[in-house]
Amino acid sequence: MERFGRRAARVGAAGLAAALAIAGCSGQALEGNDSSTEGGQVTLKVNFWGDMGLDQLKAKYEADHPNVKIVLNSGEYNAQHEDLQKKLVAGSGAPDISAVDEGFIVQFRSQADQFVNLNDKGASSFESKYLPWKWQASQSTDGKQIGLGTDVGGLAMCYRTDLFKAAGLPTERDKVSELWKTWDQFIETGKTYTAKTGKKFVDSATNLFNPVLSQQPVGFYDPQETLQMEGGPKAGFDVAMKAIDAGLSANLASFQPNWDQGFTKDQFAVLACPAWMLGHIQKTAPNQAGKWDIAAIPGGGGNWGGSWWTIPKQGKNVDEAYKFVEWLVQPEQQIEVFKKVGNLPSQPELYKNKEILDFKKEFFSNAPTGQIFATTAENLKPQYLGKKNGPTRVAVENVINRVQQGQLKSADAWAEAVKEAEKASKS
Repeated sequence: MERFGRRAARVGAAGLAAALAIAGCSGQALEGNDSSTEGGQVTLKVNFWGDMGLDQLKAKYEADHPNVKIVLNSGEYNAQHEDLQKKLVAGSGAPDISAVDEGFIVQFRSQADQFVNLNDKGASSFESKYLPWKWQASQSTDGKQIGLGTDVGGLAMCYRTDLFKAAGLPTERDKVSELWKTWDQFIETGKTYTAKTGKKFVDSATNLFNPVLSQQPVGFYDPQETLQMEGGPKAGFDVAMKAIDAGLSANLASFQPNWDQGFTKDQFAVLACPAWMLGHIQKTAPNQAGKWDIAAIPGGGGNWGGSWWTIPKQGKNVDEAYKFVEWLVQPEQQIEVFKKVGNLPSQPELYKNKEILDFKKEFFSNAPTGQIFATTAENLKPQYLGKKNGPTRVAVENVINRVQQGQLKSADAWAEAVKEAEKASKS
């Protein structure tokens, strides 16, 4: 998924190349992002993807700030990041506030001159409240802070208890966790499920690739920005190919209409589940309350996703934008978002808050989501993701999708993935 200076009229060749590379990943156009101020009324446009709990908070903030109107623009994950990059290159049209995902934060913090340095607005007082790595991830090498962290994406596995029962598999979360301590055991469980039901086991092979990748010590890039395909990417790619070859994948692209239909039409029984995924499942398939539960993820650990709120410099209402962002990251709002959509705060003090620790999600069979995800968050050791992590990940995912669609043989796929990743790394 994707997340989280004003540049002078002249754009450097490197920045333009990066923008063009990202723009090539998606042909999806987004609505205009010009903000406005009329007669003291301020309009703040906020770009994000998925469900970040803003629907619930928008009305509350507007009621307390009658001069502020908030316009929410939720779009497709990759397209939102691509759009932001294009607007930064163009010098206009960026939203007042933009979410940036972990997969893209290094890319954007390297353009810190395009964003408001939030330390200048007083954000430095928040540093001690965040997980150290979360604060550092959005800070440029010269000390500019371009974002305030929203959530972290500690991993678990969500599964359908009714579909597991129909396949003769255990349904209790502890017993399900015992089924798949390793990814090979997960694949074998999937084969059993598919053999007994004739249905697919997982939503997509790319959604196995990403969590396996996130569990490795090194991802696509090392801190020297050198591409490292034989490490984490190879481990994730191998699991994805095993799932495809075993016929386990429903081949559904995340955050697309057919993915949402896959939930409602029982087209898969399990998927990798960072904390932020809970809100999407609940919103997409509200009639499945009590049919989902949460187990441990094979391999243990890993972080997939987690975002920051950033404020592009070109916005017309920078001060009001910061006030809203600062309000969003306060404990009261962070806890409300967690309860509503599952996004786990990146402020560790909140992991001791009884409202989080004692919280059980009725939709997910009363799973103790606060305890499950707080534990994973405290043990996180995130990878360095690299400036080209976003487009490189998309390039490799595209190869996986070609295999899922029967356009490429799995035996030939790794060489193709390396070639495409190298191309993305040099773009």
